[in-house]
Amino acid sequence: MSRDPRPNMIFIVADDLGYADLGCYGGRDAAFGKVSPVIDGLAARGLRFTQGYSNSPVCSPTRFALMTARYQYRLRGAAEEPINSKSRGSTTLGLPPEHPTLPSLLRGAGYRTALIGKWHLGYPPSFGPLKSGYEEFFGPMSGGVDYFTHCASSGAHDFYIGEEERKTDGYLTDLISNRAVDWIARMAQGDAPLFLSLHYTAPHWPWETRDDAALAPEVAKNLFHLHGGNIHTYRRMIHHMDEGIGWVMRALQQHGLADNTLVVFTSDNGGERFSDNWPLVGGKMDLTEGGIRVPWVAHWPAVIAPGGVSEQHSMTMDWSATLLDAAGVAAHPDYPLDGVSLLPVLREAQRRFDRPMHWRMKHRGQRAMRLGDWKYLQVDGHEYLFNIPADERERASHAQRQPGRLAAMRESWQAWEATMPAIPDDATVSLGYGIADMPQR
Repeated sequence: MSRDPRPNMIFIVADDLGYADLGCYGGRDAAFGKVSPVIDGLAARGLRFTQGYSNSPVCSPTRFALMTARYQYRLRGAAEEPINSKSRGSTTLGLPPEHPTLPSLLRGAGYRTALIGKWHLGYPPSFGPLKSGYEEFFGPMSGGVDYFTHCASSGAHDFYIGEEERKTDGYLTDLISNRAVDWIARMAQGDAPLFLSLHYTAPHWPWETRDDAALAPEVAKNLFHLHGGNIHTYRRMIHHMDEGIGWVMRALQQHGLADNTLVVFTSDNGGERFSDNWPLVGGKMDLTEGGIRVPWVAHWPAVIAPGGVSEQHSMTMDWSATLLDAAGVAAHPDYPLDGVSLLPVLREAQRRFDRPMHWRMKHRGQRAMRLGDWKYLQVDGHEYLFNIPADERERASHAQRQPGRLAAMRESWQAWEATMPAIPDDATVSLGYGIADMPQR
């Protein structure tokens, strides 16, 4: 039996990881040593992107884009910032099962598919991973759960195997990693190519390491864990995820799959409370760079030369388009992709092409556009114009000095925005905490 020659693919997504939390992005060592040696190794042996973005500065909208390879604004559920537990039972706030997705397109082309980890794209019975192209699912449906009890902010238990809620003991990050290893071992017995979505909840709150089971009762009524956490716990949570990714990479090696497996690693949005976004400003919920510029690492020994660094502009949906391209799978004709394939860049790290990118948020009326070196930004009705290579911290606005460029970029953003459905009046913004809980950034 010979394996299908098409690449296996693993799309790894961390949750609320900051731009500089990893060693390969300039992150500091922790007291225990290197925070992310496995991911750093993937970058050293693969390709690291320095100008890669998420489709949104908050969880579920980015995941809509990841799944569809299209701007999330096209779907009603993605207008929620983010989907929260109050949408349980909704028939509209989720990823419509009839919409083609990255896993459904790959599965239709003969790939084995699984989502191990976080879903956060609507609740059963109307929505779920098995309705959107995955053969297997193992993990929570909601945005955040306790790492030990696996209960969501509502207090309801939220852990599923397939479509069946299942009580499962263990630290969530390790459960996800071990299940991924098990899935690879089972799938390696066949000859079909593999697609695994490995979506960790780490390092999202609550702030619990492997050794913090005693905290679970304390945070049960408020998973935002506003009174706890610190940078030391946070880095250990990242390290637990990094260890698990190491287990997954060893499993690929043991089953002879490593050479022809494209592994992509990123975060769903910028960092939260304890993250390091240096040199960027802002974080989760912000369209400043710290909220949307995220790590992007690609590792594929058969194709990607080691040690590459790319300044190519990209966003989440481009990577979904890239995976489809690598598999030789076309988009559904009724749902053309907004994502652009990066396959030429993976083959040649110095390859560059123009990639205008657009964002909008109901929260604070934010809008943003990146075009070449320049970024147009609006927050709370104030407009800014930044030269990002010269000023990554977005501190020196050129809006008054270059009114012509500002007007042109504003008009370009408005022309793009006119192609998208309007933000619904009833779309919700769920912050969880504010300046009464901690000083503003």
